[in-house]
Amino acid sequence: MNLESYPPLFSELSKSSNQQEYLSSDHHQKVDPIDSIIIKPVTQDSDPIPVIDLQSLSLDELGEACKDWGLFRLVNHGVPPSLLSQLQDHAKTLYSLSFQSKQALFTTPTSYFWGTPALTPSGAPLSRGPQKINWVEGFNIPISQLSQLQTQHPVLASFRLLLEDYGKHLARLAKTIFEAMAMKLKLDEEQSKSNLSESTGNIRVYRYPSCSIPDTAWGIDVHTDSSVLSILYECEVGGLEVLRDDEWFQVKPICNTLIVNLGDMMQAISNDNYKSVKHRVKLNKHKERISICYFVFPDEDSVIQSSKYKPFTYNDFRAQVQEDIKTHGFKLGLESFKLTEAL
Repeated sequence: MNLESYPPLFSELSKSSNQQEYLSSDHHQKVDPIDSIIIKPVTQDSDPIPVIDLQSLSLDELGEACKDWGLFRLVNHGVPPSLLSQLQDHAKTLYSLSFQSKQALFTTPTSYFWGTPALTPSGAPLSRGPQKINWVEGFNIPISQLSQLQTQHPVLASFRLLLEDYGKHLARLAKTIFEAMAMKLKLDEEQSKSNLSESTGNIRVYRYPSCSIPDTAWGIDVHTDSSVLSILYECEVGGLEVLRDDEWFQVKPICNTLIVNLGDMMQAISNDNYKSVKHRVKLNKHKERISICYFVFPDEDSVIQSSKYKPFTYNDFRAQVQEDIKTHGFKLGLESFKLTEAL
């Protein structure tokens, strides 16, 4: 383990004695009510995640996966395996750089963050209180602004070109999947056009350090995504867990497949027919984990009309989430916009 590459707190805590002392204290305790749900432990040998084949797309199978899981594994997606492999290799190389080097390299329009996945619209970490430290660091990359990233660093320059190519593939996939979901849900075609905006596409590259006592800390604790769709690639080290019917399921890493999960915006757009899946990332005792996730959102000023929620824009939702985190330490999400039933 290259401790110099980690944020100083992680480097210090990676020493097992310090890790034990810190994690047995109150520092890692969560206050999010989601964390208090009584659930069954993760137990399964097979891979229960529904599989969707993009080359022979079934609207019924897609609808069932979105309704029952809020998540599925995508195969035959058309993203070249060589591109996925190169992205992973470049990410590993960049993460091996010193903490100070990464801070210096990832400047506007990109950003480097650690300890929390909650970011401001500009990409700065939103909160990093001692009781809410997540064992994660990341690169935040708005795809539409990648051309503004000017760098002399050869690996980062190459990574930028790979991300531009990857962003085009993921925009294609998101559009195809969303249009299929809208068709299955019989959504208004004209209104749906603004519910998914390619210009909002954003990539985050995450690294989760290994942890000698992984059951006492989280890479990212329980949450839902704010997106319409999130599309994840991970190949080597698992850790993603999803909640279904009060039971946690492991999402196994299978190379050259993608994991698609629905976010809060898709749940609202679907009138709660589809669900924004609760998920978390568990740490590995021996290996660090790198994953690459694409997020896409509605047009910022597009009004989301739903029978379950007050009309709101993604700008409204994002502002509310930011306020939630500052006030409560976690997001309330769609609950803040839910219509109260008439008496």
